[in-house]
Amino acid sequence: MLKEFLGEVPVGISNRHVHVSPEHLEVLFGPGYQLTVKKELSQTGQYAAEETVTIEGPKGSIANVRILGPTRSQTQVEVSRTDAFKLGINPPVRDSGALEGSAPIKITGPKGSIELEEGAIIAHRHIHMDEATAERFSVKDKDIVSVVVDGVRGVVFRNVLIRVRHDFVLDMHIDTDEANAAGLANGDLVKVYRD
Repeated sequence: MLKEFLGEVPVGISNRHVHVSPEHLEVLFGPGYQLTVKKELSQTGQYAAEETVTIEGPKGSIANVRILGPTRSQTQVEVSRTDAFKLGINPPVRDSGALEGSAPIKITGPKGSIELEEGAIIAHRHIHMDEATAERFSVKDKDIVSVVVDGVRGVVFRNVLIRVRHDFVLDMHIDTDEANAAGLANGDLVKVYRD
């Protein structure tokens, strides 16, 4: 039972992508390589890079997977469940960066490949917000809420993680499977409720 309406948030649909460490970037693209900004993303300092890679599992591969910058301390691959079926992997649903026990995957760039024993996840659906917005919504970091999508393919997304940081911009991140199931497009507004 949904209890309390907290407010509306815009949707940001996250396609499959890769975050790379500086060390792995050099393996994939060559010594001293730096990412090139293609497009700024909604979150401060985050961007889609020009660079793409191929990801590979036991059953198949997906080419032209975008790298998101800047580089991170750990390399990780975020895919949808549909992507996972194509690759033949079984990644867990996780918050970004929680890679222990995640699925193995191979990443190939123009200069080399890396094989991660852990690194592929399906991202936990989540809402980014800054502290002031969190106060307005009466939520805190790591809270769990529900999100209602109206319309002809209306759904209720439960177990939506709240992520609060001073530089976050209000945005709900879901993957392409979730967006397609609910008939959502980037920028659509959805309603947040406390369970």
